[in-house]
Amino acid sequence: MSTPLRPVGTHVKVGKGLVEGAVATADLVGAETVQIFAGNPRGWAHSTGDRSTDAAFRAACEDREMRAFVHAPYLVNLGSPTPATYEKSVASVAHNLGRAGELGCEGVVVHTGSCVDEGTFDVALRQVREGLLPVLDALDDDSPWLLLEPTAGQGRSLCAGVDDLEAYLEALDRHPKVGICLDTCHAFAAGEPFDEVGGATRTLDRLVEIAGAGRLRLIHANDSMDVRGSFRDRHERIGRGHIGESAFVELFAHPATAGVPFIAETPGSGDIDGTCLDLLKKLRDT
Repeated sequence: MSTPLRPVGTHVKVGKGLVEGAVATADLVGAETVQIFAGNPRGWAHSTGDRSTDAAFRAACEDREMRAFVHAPYLVNLGSPTPATYEKSVASVAHNLGRAGELGCEGVVVHTGSCVDEGTFDVALRQVREGLLPVLDALDDDSPWLLLEPTAGQGRSLCAGVDDLEAYLEALDRHPKVGICLDTCHAFAAGEPFDEVGGATRTLDRLVEIAGAGRLRLIHANDSMDVRGSFRDRHERIGRGHIGESAFVELFAHPATAGVPFIAETPGSGDIDGTCLDLLKKLRDT
């Protein structure tokens, strides 16, 4: 069976291991694409991995034609005013890009971060530039992409709605290895009109206009527990939140998502009794 043009999957826990845990769970829930953490998502320690296990994971994904991604730890904040946090964040991004390459993953998702203190936006964005450009320049054509994930707009965010991507991309000289991961819950919380007819289409049109064709590499498909513009990052099951099903139909139909995986991070999406993936596949085929 050929891989769908817009594969649907979920974040999976590694648990028992990359193959026995992550891949086995993907099989159970019918995931066509997966996202994992390559280490502790809430810690700074770097997981070195194991060559044979990494090779087995790559082979399992290749056998299934299952595209895979790594999510960087939650602690990463490249705009942090705390030197130790900033330095550890840069090191974590570089390490996870290396691990993603060893695992055969396409990209590493990194939250765009916040400046934390009032009046320090420009300083924080310069930090992002100074920290990431050397890491990006060390990548080659076969290396994983760095995928920027705009946040929900909370806590003096450096990049939330689609419009904020312009300054962030410019700070990185629109580097050819920088892509975008659009989280629908985050974008909605930051004010994108996914709850309006045509709202998702207009959002993607603007994203392509700002970022350019081919930058959108991944979509986190999440509904929202809160209303548009809430600046609250609370994911809900597809169709049970304030975004609703219609927005996802529009996203699947948009030319910019051709070849782009949709990965759910909703409650239960990685569980065998979760209904999210079946519904997303149904919406894709509508």
